[in-house]
Amino acid sequence: MKEYTSEQIRNVAVLSHDGAGKTAVVESLLLACGAVDAVGVGKDNKHIMDFEPEEIKRNVTIQLGIAPCEWEGYKMNFIDTPGYSEFCGEVRAALRACDGILLVVSAESGVEMDTERAWDYGVELKLPRMFYVNKMDVEHADFFGCLEKMRAVFGKSIMPLQIPIGEGKDFRGIIDVCKMVAWEWKNGKCEEIKVPPEYMPKAREVREMCMEAAAEGDDELLEKYLEGEELTLEELRKGLRQGMLTGRVCPVMCGSANSHIGTAELLRRIITYMPAASQKVMMGEDKKTGEPVVVYPNKPFTGFVFKTLIDPFAGKLSYVRVFSGTLKEGDKLYNATQDKDEKLGKLFTLVGKEQIPVTEAVAGDIVVLPKLQYARTGDTFALPESPVVYDQVRFPNPLHTVAMVPEKKGDEEKLMNALLRISEEDPTCKVEKSVEGKQLIVRCMGDVHLDHIMTKMERKYGIKGVLQDVYIPYRETIKGKATAEGKHKKQSGGHGQYGHVILDIEPLTNGESFEFVDDIFGGAVPKQYIPAVEKGVKETLEKGLIAGYPMINIKVTLKDGSYHSVDSSEMAFKVAAALALKKGVPEANPVLLEPVYNVDVVVPEEYMGDIMGDFSSRRGRILGMEHHRNRKGIIVVKAQVPLSEMKGYVTVLRSMTQGKGTFNMEFFAYEEVPKKLMDEIIAKAQEAKKE
Repeated sequence: MKEYTSEQIRNVAVLSHDGAGKTAVVESLLLACGAVDAVGVGKDNKHIMDFEPEEIKRNVTIQLGIAPCEWEGYKMNFIDTPGYSEFCGEVRAALRACDGILLVVSAESGVEMDTERAWDYGVELKLPRMFYVNKMDVEHADFFGCLEKMRAVFGKSIMPLQIPIGEGKDFRGIIDVCKMVAWEWKNGKCEEIKVPPEYMPKAREVREMCMEAAAEGDDELLEKYLEGEELTLEELRKGLRQGMLTGRVCPVMCGSANSHIGTAELLRRIITYMPAASQKVMMGEDKKTGEPVVVYPNKPFTGFVFKTLIDPFAGKLSYVRVFSGTLKEGDKLYNATQDKDEKLGKLFTLVGKEQIPVTEAVAGDIVVLPKLQYARTGDTFALPESPVVYDQVRFPNPLHTVAMVPEKKGDEEKLMNALLRISEEDPTCKVEKSVEGKQLIVRCMGDVHLDHIMTKMERKYGIKGVLQDVYIPYRETIKGKATAEGKHKKQSGGHGQYGHVILDIEPLTNGESFEFVDDIFGGAVPKQYIPAVEKGVKETLEKGLIAGYPMINIKVTLKDGSYHSVDSSEMAFKVAAALALKKGVPEANPVLLEPVYNVDVVVPEEYMGDIMGDFSSRRGRILGMEHHRNRKGIIVVKAQVPLSEMKGYVTVLRSMTQGKGTFNMEFFAYEEVPKKLMDEIIAKAQEAKKE
């Protein structure tokens, strides 16, 4: 590839709902630029960008892919992203590397849930957005129907710069309303023609809308427009570009990726309207002082790792966006996030899985750095003398939780290592060991994401996982009071064992989990043995006394006891304390507690009743609901639900709301388990103990 300045680079993330043809659009753009010789058609599973076995099997994009191409003196780095919501972590990563978003919409399906989610990402990150209405040549294609829905959902910023000539099987070309010219495709060849007379009224109407939108952001242009003067093509483009950069205008193009209609025109609009990489200004933090730093592209080198890929054979690949300065082959690389030096070898870029060597990357470019020892997603590279660190990517919180064991006993370490490597590639997969439950816990985005993780684990690392029920951390406590005696007396040859205590046991109401009180008078239990009594109490409570779960919110007072001058020992008093508790707790009305979580569900208003009904069936308490602060027609339902009832909720919510609902949850408190359920849990625990 040639060398380009930051002004000549455009970085564009391509987003859509699953099935809108986003990958086909990216590949059609590559073909138009000559970056590839041929691309797959439709569902033949021969996509250049979707090359992983899981992607081929499902015929969907699972991980982001870089697609650099050159066109008329410009370099464009397209990033193809997954459309399925469970892989939205890849979208988040891509958006950190890009300066604008191309949203792909199917002319047949129109605006879908993940189109709205993609738009919301752009609004949140203040990224310019552009639409491409794809599949204009399929049956039931409806460009103006799509446009109407887009305006209803996204507002009046939606601005068509093109309209189609025909739709469905009659689709044969597009009209550029700014230039008032048309292009017609016949037998795969494009020819410029005059705007057909029957389309002239609509083209003029849309052009008038464009002129008004272009004039709105510029006083000079507005004055000219209000005086009835025609804006020149350059003025029109300038006004629309300013509007797009501020989010006031969102241009809309149309075409067909499979038939390669409108692709070249889309490339030209991207160059004209998308921001140049030279315009990207980043906020960072000085690692030495903690002060905020403004980083312009002409400042010393900084780069950000937005994606990590690990191959068992090729090693680690770090995808880096250069935000300032220049990175050259053989440069020293300083990881400012981890305060470590890295050995930098080659640089390359990727088209699908094909590696294309490059010698340097200027500010704004995207490159891949192989085999870095320490680098992780979210790390910043900088110069040691100006160690700037950028904010981490805000990945969504994984809420689908499972426990996993290896299929073969003895492969526990192998399973853990495989999952840790996958989580390094995919920050929406989190792995942890539950000490209390003695389980390996995997948190991910849903069933499809989990299936992908397990398939990838088996293919890449040769380890197969089996799912288990996740351990619920119940707790035990008491509601009443009791006094109990514990005496440990044992005589054998030599020294015997003697410990004797009397304990008062009662609920603790001061907010603490445990309290031990020494209330001994007259040396009935010598001072040197009192810590042993406390230790015996603590250890017994931690093991639980009714179902094997830790006991909390309990006060134990050492009231009395006795000792033997020869046979007493710390161990004997520990045992005596345990015996007293085992007698006393059953008399103090013991109960089981369960973790209850605050759950906030964000859904369109029409699903509110379904959500509330579902929570009631899960023993949940509805706390209330409120309108979303940023999104019209969206409701936040607030509830408190036992953790044991939230199993598989990600999948249920997605099914119940057609993928439109999201939720988050955090621990609230421990609450008493209903008697019938408590008996079941205790019986199950006792059965497990026998086994």
